Amino acid sequence: MSSLFTTERKILFQHCDPAGMVFYPRYFEMINSVVEQWFEDAIGLSFADLHLKRGVAIPTASISIDFRAPSQLGDSTLYSIDVTRFGTTSMHLALRAHCEGTLRLEGTQVLVMTDRDTQRPRPWLPEVETYVRTYAPELVS
Repeated sequence: MSSLFTTERKILFQHCDPAGMVFYPRYFEMINSVVEQWFEDAIGLSFADLHLKRGVAIPTASISIDFRAPSQLGDSTLYSIDVTRFGTTSMHLALRAHCEGTLRLEGTQVLVMTDRDTQRPRPWLPEVETYVRTYAPELVS
């Protein structure tokens, strides 16, 4: 089954505990970098442009991750993102990471489009809605 977006992350020394396994908070940093890359590479909106020029932010409202198997220094993990629900101001994502056919983590994340200054939810930018309408039309009413 193909995903909406996939990208690779190599497990570096900076991600690991003294035993050479990923220290679990580092997964959240990697997930954030994958979401940021997805917005820039697939949707065409860099976080720099969103935050600094357009005055919006995309905070995580909720995240839940199940760690299925450890990743170790030198592993190359393949992260995938799928949109499972799309609303006026929020979207739900399914997240997974695999390495050599083994599921390392899976979970869900809820992102919210907000006004950077007021920190209140606001409707998604047209580029985001167009992207979801194109690649997951069943989620947009």
